[in-house]
Amino acid sequence: MNYRRCSSPLHASRAAAGMAYCGALALGSLVSDSPVVLVAILAGVVGAAVAAGVGREIRHAALLAVPLALLIAVINPLVAREGLTVIARFGEVGPLGQLDITLEAVVYGAILGLRALVVILACALYAAAVDPDEVLRLFRRLSLRSALTATLATRMVPVLSRDARRMADAQRCRPGAPPGRTAVVRAVATNALDRAVDVAATLELRGYGVARRPPRERRRWSRHDLAFTASAIGLVGLVAVSRIYALAEFGAYPQLRIALGVEELLLAAAIIAVCWLPFLDRRGVARSRS
Repeated sequence: MNYRRCSSPLHASRAAAGMAYCGALALGSLVSDSPVVLVAILAGVVGAAVAAGVGREIRHAALLAVPLALLIAVINPLVAREGLTVIARFGEVGPLGQLDITLEAVVYGAILGLRALVVILACALYAAAVDPDEVLRLFRRLSLRSALTATLATRMVPVLSRDARRMADAQRCRPGAPPGRTAVVRAVATNALDRAVDVAATLELRGYGVARRPPRERRRWSRHDLAFTASAIGLVGLVAVSRIYALAEFGAYPQLRIALGVEELLLAAAIIAVCWLPFLDRRGVARSRS
């Protein structure tokens, strides 16, 4: 996942607000077991990605997340022994012992897979819509060297990956047996150390070793910053209220308990609205990203 600038309210907001918004989406899906809440947050993430113009990035992340979610949904019924509603009996199956598939384990496995899908897509939204350089500038106020180290590490990863591909291609062109991966890794590691020495020497010559902590930038909070921060607080509050007052209650074991009524539908609608509302105001978006 790579950050891509777009003309959207999420891109126009500061990194702290974007981090809070995406973090609230992931936190809400981790805290709640209710399928109503998870589906609502999933709709919020997808809608936010489309409104932010990063739908393609989220679609690519979904290609990796959906197989993982399906794998979790398949594994849980095989290893979970709870549940009273048996829907399939396979007898003794090797190390698994007596294998009985229960409806409760199947449903809970689907919930776990859905949760993993929502968390991955929320993280993909963060990676695609929150400026990583601005995030590093936030941590620079705490430690200049840590921010510099993180910046160099993130910038070096694509370079080392390209080096590895070029070395592998060059070694395949040589006659004889094809080289093993160990040789390629050894060559890349040696090259990485050489690059690190060169970069360290360059930074030392430019005075980074004696640099002082930069002055804190005073930047007024924009309407987009306030909107996404309020959305994050509202989303966390709705999930907390649903847990405290047992709205959209869900229980898998020993028997399924799924609350689905008018209150749960209103809760789902409120979650989706809170996720989408910050994108309605597009004033100053293009100007803030120019």
